[in-house]
Amino acid sequence: MQRMGMLIGLKPDRIDDYKRLHAAVWPEVLAQIAGSNIRNYSIFLREPENLLFGYWEYHGADIAADLARMADDPKTVEWWTLTDPCQQPLSTRAPGEQWSMMTEVFHVD
Repeated sequence: MQRMGMLIGLKPDRIDDYKRLHAAVWPEVLAQIAGSNIRNYSIFLREPENLLFGYWEYHGADIAADLARMADDPKTVEWWTLTDPCQQPLSTRAPGEQWSMMTEVFHVD
């Protein structure tokens, strides 16, 4: 299992939209997340900075293939057309990233 952390900004005028969308995530999107071997997925909001922190655990054997399959899923792509405009990617993100991936520096069970 691999723990993943990621960070992105949230546009102040889109906070309510983002919360509304995530209060009723489409079943097809949830199924795609599970089918991509992602479990224990949470998104946290820090206000007033308007930062989103995402955490999930990857339980598969080929993360690149699983994430590519997710990115090719039509319903997930449609979902992202609603959520992405709410987000403000960090200026320091890596090329091709929407969310900025983070490095784990500590863990304890």
